[in-house]
Amino acid sequence: MLAASSPTLPAMDSPVRLHWLDPRHPLQPFPPVHLAMREPNGLLAIGGDLSLTRLLRAYAQGIFPWYNPDEPILWWCPDPRAVLVPDRLHVSRSLHRTIRRADYAVTLDRAFEAVLDGCAAPRRGSQGTWLGGDMRRAYRQLHAHGHAHSVEVWRAGTLIGGLYGVVSGRVFFGESMFSAATDGSKLAMFWLCRQLQAWHFSLIDCQVKSPHLDRLGAIEMPRETFLRELALSRERPHPPGIWRFGIEVPSSPEHLPR
Repeated sequence: MLAASSPTLPAMDSPVRLHWLDPRHPLQPFPPVHLAMREPNGLLAIGGDLSLTRLLRAYAQGIFPWYNPDEPILWWCPDPRAVLVPDRLHVSRSLHRTIRRADYAVTLDRAFEAVLDGCAAPRRGSQGTWLGGDMRRAYRQLHAHGHAHSVEVWRAGTLIGGLYGVVSGRVFFGESMFSAATDGSKLAMFWLCRQLQAWHFSLIDCQVKSPHLDRLGAIEMPRETFLRELALSRERPHPPGIWRFGIEVPSSPEHLPR
């Protein structure tokens, strides 16, 4: 899952040469991912647009956009890649207790816009957010076409946490998560992992390593291995559309929004 702001764009007067994408041509090929920079890790291309066509082609190749609102669009494919295997999520004792209390409800694709709002809110100690207006419009478009999904956690009708991501094949590209109460995002991740197991998803892409993801059991996978897993998963794609849980989850009406 991505951080609140992106790495610094390399100085344009440096010897670094980035592949430029023409925003007028969404079918323009991305450069081979092995050409991505080592520092910052995975920076592959700059420019282009956030059209549905370009985004779907990017995610199918393991490439994602990540940039600050005042910068050009940056495209990334880091090596190694931080991933979660759905059936290997680490659940702490305290999270186990929270799960068992079931004093909450969980939904899928019920409040995508509200989850975006939660993820876009500046984090403590952060100067801003990477989820600017253009990015949010792009993810709303992906959601409208059944390619982006959200998990929502509610308590007494209030959204207390959630996450959202993009699906390509049977890989879930986790984009961002937020908590407005203790364990809010962890509950969303737990129930997402349960459902993805049931749907035979192979990986949750977390993109870049962080201490929070380490505690959840994320591992680093060589980029080549990740891309191979992604290609295999795309041979049996999950159909696009609105998601609903197919497993039993906490869903008490007293906790759902009215």
